[in-house]
Amino acid sequence: MNSDPEAGSLTLPEKAKFVFAQLNALFGRPEWTGGGDPVDELIGTILSANTNDVNSSRAFDQLKTAFGEDWEAVRTAPLEAIKAAIRPAGMYNQKAPHIVAALTRLRELEGCYNLDHLATMEVGEALAYLTAFPGVGHKTASIVLLFCFNRGAFPVDTHIQRISQRLGIGGRTDAAEKIKRIWESLMPPETYYPLHLNLIRHGREICQARAPKCEICPLQPVCDYYNRHGAWA
Repeated sequence: MNSDPEAGSLTLPEKAKFVFAQLNALFGRPEWTGGGDPVDELIGTILSANTNDVNSSRAFDQLKTAFGEDWEAVRTAPLEAIKAAIRPAGMYNQKAPHIVAALTRLRELEGCYNLDHLATMEVGEALAYLTAFPGVGHKTASIVLLFCFNRGAFPVDTHIQRISQRLGIGGRTDAAEKIKRIWESLMPPETYYPLHLNLIRHGREICQARAPKCEICPLQPVCDYYNRHGAWA
């Protein structure tokens, strides 16, 4: 591949590979070294909606402390007690019932609070299983599968959605779930973990929402937004 391609000259698979390589060169390639407990990840991801990592982590720690790391105690607790524990995460009036509903469904399905069986389920089946839980969408389900098991599911958050739209890998109005499918069609599953983390880091540090630092971005050559190609023309 040309080391300095012109915007609009690459196919989407070529553009995706260029993005992956450039971000690895810039930030290094993160390696998956093992995941945490998938139930913890599920509840933690529910808490992370519409807040930052600091607040969601604080809420998760408070929830665990308040109920002695006992999911049955959380499931059967008064909602007000759960809301008080997760208050730092915000939207506690919505998140507390979602947590209880998710734990209730898991107990009904499995008889315990364990999601280790996702490691051997077919990815599509595992996604369908998780998204049937109340309050669990494709992003949360993909995070659990990718971070806990390094399975072939690509989560798309607001950073990845924005960058993908600017690059022209997704359309300007494409929803996160469509962009997820696009990336999954362009790149092999073994790239999902490093690509996900590096795109988020790129969105936080360079391709920011309000003031992107285009002048230092290594993706300039293939960026429709920067070069005013495609939908950005």
